[in-house]
Amino acid sequence: MPTIADRRRTFRTLHERGCFVLPNPWDVGSARYLQSLGFQALATTSAGAAYAIALPDGGVSRDAMLAHIAALVAATDVPVNADFGAGYADAPEEVALNVRLCVDTGVAGLSIEDATGDPARPLYDIHLAAKRVRAARAAIEALGADVMLTGRAEGMLGSDPDLSAAIRRLRAYADAGADCLYAPGITTRDQIAAVVAAVAPKPVNVLATPALGLTVQELAALGVRRLSVGSGLARTGWGAFMRAARTIASDGRFDGMADAASPKELNGLFRDDARRRGSS
Repeated sequence: MPTIADRRRTFRTLHERGCFVLPNPWDVGSARYLQSLGFQALATTSAGAAYAIALPDGGVSRDAMLAHIAALVAATDVPVNADFGAGYADAPEEVALNVRLCVDTGVAGLSIEDATGDPARPLYDIHLAAKRVRAARAAIEALGADVMLTGRAEGMLGSDPDLSAAIRRLRAYADAGADCLYAPGITTRDQIAAVVAAVAPKPVNVLATPALGLTVQELAALGVRRLSVGSGLARTGWGAFMRAARTIASDGRFDGMADAASPKELNGLFRDDARRRGSS
């Protein structure tokens, strides 16, 4: 099994050239299945983790999220990137403390976003937001850990859908020490190309959605280094479950389960996985 140091080196190398997909499992089973498909790295999803324990996105406590992240790191052999929200604190020094705890889980990367969770003040002031990224960078370096830091500008998701403002923030986070830049909510080729050019040569993560309408190959051609799906896979699972359950509740029919994975497939997957891990 690769060591934590091995995984961190691998993760950094993945960002140096080409484009890779960083899918987001929401529990140990989904993480191990994604690894079985050959994905080279995985990322947690704060929303997916929350939904799994009947909480809204943002409702998971710091310690519960750290335990979730640690469980996914322990359950897999590939690098894991942590969606660490806004660092579970406002003040830069408190963000630094929490980042140290996140690094201790064995992650190969983590992200810090600039959304406050307060509808009256949805984004941190750009200067404070950059200080928070700088504090996260300092915490990682103090531990001597080769952990990738992603700076996230959240405004394009709706609170400030101004591309020029998002780019200013991403540049500030790059200057503050972010290794990778991410503005979830950019949706067009021109927006993606503009972000890639603005922060070059640092790598860019793009949130891949059906609405984006672009393939891995097309996004790679735009210069994108990393693609994640956020809570998309978790919500896909929830969507299938909810449709099937509603059909049973409203119509007394069970055909909504027709596309369910078979017990043979799932038992085989996890039996083989357990045997492999037991022999490693």
